[in-house]
This record gives sequence, structure tokens and C-alpha cells, in this order.
Amino acid sequence: MEELNNTCQVHFLPYDVTVEVARGANLLQAAMSAGIHINASCGGAGVCGKCRVILEKGTIEGPQTEKLSDEEYAQGYRLACQSTVSTDVDIRITTESVMDAKSLNRARADQASTRAAVIIGVDYLKENGIFDPICEKLLVNVMHPTIENNASDLSRVLDALRQQHEVGNMSVDFQVIPNLPNVLRAEDHQVTLTLAYAPHKTESKVSLINVEPGDRTATNYAVAIDIGTTTVFGQLVNLNTGEAEVEYGDFNAQISYGEDVISRIVYAAKPAGLKKIQSVVMGTINGVIDQLLKSKNLAPHDISFMTLAGNTTMTQLVLGIEPKYIRLSPYVPAANFFPPVRAAKLGINVGTHVMANFFPSISSYVGGDIVAGLIGAGIYKTDKLSLYIDIGTNGEIVVGNRDWMACAACSAGPAFEGGGIKNGMRATDGAIEDLLINPKDFEPMVATVNMKKPKGVCGSGLINAVAAMFETGLLSQSGKFDTDVDTPRIRAGADGVEYVMVWKENTQTGQDLVLTEVDIDNLIRAKGAMFAGYVTLLEGVGLSITDIDQIIIAGGFGRYINLEKAITIGLLPELPLSKYTYVGNGSLLGARLIALSNHLRVEVSSVVSKVTNFELSENPAYMDYYIASLFLPHTDRRFFPGIYRKMAI
Repeated sequence: MEELNNTCQVHFLPYDVTVEVARGANLLQAAMSAGIHINASCGGAGVCGKCRVILEKGTIEGPQTEKLSDEEYAQGYRLACQSTVSTDVDIRITTESVMDAKSLNRARADQASTRAAVIIGVDYLKENGIFDPICEKLLVNVMHPTIENNASDLSRVLDALRQQHEVGNMSVDFQVIPNLPNVLRAEDHQVTLTLAYAPHKTESKVSLINVEPGDRTATNYAVAIDIGTTTVFGQLVNLNTGEAEVEYGDFNAQISYGEDVISRIVYAAKPAGLKKIQSVVMGTINGVIDQLLKSKNLAPHDISFMTLAGNTTMTQLVLGIEPKYIRLSPYVPAANFFPPVRAAKLGINVGTHVMANFFPSISSYVGGDIVAGLIGAGIYKTDKLSLYIDIGTNGEIVVGNRDWMACAACSAGPAFEGGGIKNGMRATDGAIEDLLINPKDFEPMVATVNMKKPKGVCGSGLINAVAAMFETGLLSQSGKFDTDVDTPRIRAGADGVEYVMVWKENTQTGQDLVLTEVDIDNLIRAKGAMFAGYVTLLEGVGLSITDIDQIIIAGGFGRYINLEKAITIGLLPELPLSKYTYVGNGSLLGARLIALSNHLRVEVSSVVSKVTNFELSENPAYMDYYIASLFLPHTDRRFFPGIYRKMAI
């Protein structure tokens, strides 16, 4: 009898990727090993039902579970996290799980707003005399050696630098020396020197970090990276002009190991988990850098410096530092400040001379991305009392001005990014991003990302849909549907009462796209966590929402928020829209500015020292405010008097 083969081939469609796994291997883990993303909001615990795949050929073992109907199971739908491979199989990834980076990089001229503003930019740096990039390239012509003057190559290079550019008294990075003889003679002793300046540019703090043959002074670039939990964005920054010449983003491949930082911390604690999850995000970072360079026909050695900003967990994961104590009381990170490290040592595909500079964090849940945002938004320079909000799975809040700042983080959950929502998804092609309802017949008008056939609803679409349902009377203040309304779109579903946003014949998935009362409850909890955070933090410093002079919205998600709708559901404070400013990706903005100004680089430490962190989980008042926020828009009409008047409630 032929011995049973102990391995199986798993063929993933539509990617046409095949991976060999041990018989009995978990299908979700097989997809991870193949680099295939499958939605798994719960990290593979089997409770979210997001990791649906279609078995097209072969056999996999696993329970049906309540997340799959009999009809779906008969059609081949399975939950990847609950399935093990028994034979060679063909597995089709559902449209909900397909992630296309093109949607992240789409032009959104229609979203450009007069309220979008950058407080500190390149012009500000130049006008205030603080445009002093970290790295500079200088062209020198080095004297040829002779029998009479046979000084070392390095001595002649430094002498030429001193004579031609009046730069002396510097340190030399050892890695310059091994290749110096060949580099010097490649272009007849004409070379380009890359100098790196420490904060407060002075001759005593100059380092020679790279030597290139010929004139390479025009290609002096830095890469600024925002390491987000969901996405990684990068900018290619011209250090000569200060301009960000190109930007590119992609989904953080760590998503396959968990939607939020807590699930990734848990995964990192598994055997070899930390090494694996670090290598995965490095793959994403390298992919982003590769796209940036290709767009300008540049090579890795054209990069002189890197700045990176991320939340505390993401920073430690990128650096390969054990993150488990971040989630355990008393919530202690390994460090708040990290010295520069050679990017190549981390696995980043750039020259060996490139140093990676990471933004410091404030606490376990207020990280370098927020510090970078504070630098870019200029809160630490204004007299205006400012409220800085970065809305996401982990919402961060900062209040203050040039004299003081206080910050807090609140766990809003994944609803703003489509997690925990039955037909939720990220803002990729086909995601419903806006929804209006006719108040007469309750029929919806739906807009999707890039006008593609609907396949789910993203965070901004969820907010707009709930606001529309509330405004038209379909939803009560407690988030329950009015089942007496005469429309077939409100019906009893598997998860309770639901509203059909798109009938199945008009979707990519072939299934009705619905919004359930459970979904709405998840959104109310998420917005409640954020609003309770604002009130608790402000109360902690003796202030109220009416004291705020300006509200600054940061982050990729904030870019697509309709302010009026967000206020309607109680996510954002009811203040005049003129008080709102959107600064875009504040983390990426700050990372770019630091590469362009050693002056700002010095101020980073000052900013961090001004911020007092409040642990909301340790504040009893936070839970009281949270419970009070679990209402549309809020149980206390004093916070939303305009909405109460508009709704006549």
C-alpha cells in the first residue's frame, strides 16, 4: 500500500499562488505563509466570521459554525481559521478580502477642502531660517597622489572638503573607508560626499557617511515612512529643495496576523512570532520604498536618510523589540526614545550608510505617530487651545497649546476600519463610502470607492449611513430600527433587524449588503469611546469642549470623514465647522519635516516633555462618560443642542 503523502498543495485563486503545507495545517496559517491576505479581524479566534473563503477543489476539514448559512456552506464557503487541509485544494479568496493598494493612492481632488491646512511646511522652514536638512551632498575634486604627496586617500578627501567647502573637524563613518580607493578613482578623483549633521548643525557634529564617484549632488533624498497599523505610507523627500516629490502607500501585511495592535502583540509572543511579524512589516516597507524609487528612476544608494513614525507597538515591532509589556498593567514600553539605527541592519533595502531615525513615543498607547503629528500641526507653537484627534482602532487625543499639552488614548475598536461590521471592509475599490436615504420611500443612494460595484461598507460609509438613517427616522437614538416603516429594506436577518443597503444582484459578492443593529451598536460603542475620551481628557485639565479654539483632525481615515455626519452621530464635538482643520497624515507630515530641519529635530524632545499622559482606563469618570455616549448623538443634549433642535427631539 502506497504511503500517504504528508504534505498538501494549497492553490490560492485568483492570485495563482501555490504553497506546500503539512497535511492538517490550518488554512489561515497556510495563507499567511503564502503571503495571501484573508480578512481575520479576530486574529483567527473564529468569532468574527470575516475569513470566508470558497473551496473550489479538494477537501478541508472544519465545523460549519453559525457564521455560515446552510446555503453558503453548500456553495463551498468556509472559515479559513477553522479549516484544516486534508488534500490538495484550490481556494478562492473572496472579493471582500482582496486588498488593492491602488485604492490607497487614488487621487481625491473631490475631497480637497478649504479647511485642509498644514501649519508647518517647507515654506515655514525656509521663511524662519530653519530649513537645514539632516544630510547634504557636496562635490569635491580631490588632488591626485604623487610620489611627493602620497597622503592617504581619506586625508586627501578631507583636505579637499576643507579647502573647497570650508568644512572640517568631522567624524568619518568606517564603512566609507573600505570602498574609498576604488570610488575615488572611478571618476578621476571627482567624488560626491554625503555629510550628516547632528541636531544644531556645527562643524564638531558633522559626519562623513558616504562617498560616491562623480557628481551625485542632485540625488540627495530622504524617505519618510508612516508605519500604521493598517497601512504603511512613504514619501520621497528631496533634501535639496524640501519637496515631497512622490508618495505611495500599501496595506501593512501584518494585517493577516491581527487587525489591531493587541492581536499582534499576542502573535509576537508566540515562538518565532516576533521575528516573523517584523519580517512581514519590513516586506511592506521595502515594497513602498521600491515604488517610490521606481517612480523617479532612482536607486537605493540615492537615499541619504530615513525617518519613521508609528505608534508605540508598531515601532517596537519594526525594531524587533518584545512588545508584550505594552498591553500589561502598568503598560510600560521598552523605551520612549530610540537612538538612530542603520536601516540595512533592520532589513530595509537601502544603502549601508543610511540611518533610520524613529520618532519617540509618549506612552504605551500614544506613540511616535502622534508626536510627529504634533510637530506637523504646530500645536506646540500656537496660543490657541487645540484638540488634536487621530481617529482609528486606537484613537489618540491631545489637548493643549504652546505652554502645555495633555494626551490620552482610547480603544475605539475596529469599526472605523470596517472591522466587527457584517459587511464591513477597508476603503478599497467597491467599498460603500457614502449613503443617502430618500425620506419618502427610504431608498438609498450609494457611492463607492472608485465607483466600482459594491462589495462592502468602509468606516466613512458606515458613519454616513447611520447618520442618514438617524436623520430620516429609520433609527432611534438607541440605534434600533423602526420596524413599522413601510419599506422592504428593513427586515429580520440572521443577526437581528437589518437594513439592506444593496440588493445581491447589484453587488460583487452576490449577497445582499446589509447594516445590522449589531453593526450600529458597534459603531455607537466606537464613537462613544472617542467622545468620552475628549470629555474625560478635557475635564482632567479643568476644561470643557466649549473652551476649544480649534480641532485638528489627523490620519488617513479622517480625510474622508464628513464632519456634519460625524457630528450628527456624536463622534465629533458640535462646534462651528470653521474650528475644524484637517492636516492629513500628520505622522507622515512630521516625518518629512524632521528630515528637512535639524531645528525641528531638536524640538521633538521638547514636545514630548510638554505632554502629560492620562490613562483613561484608570480614570473612573471615563466609564461614566462612555456609558453616557452610547446614544445618538448623546444622552446629554447640552453637548449637541443643534442636533437635538434639528431632529426635534
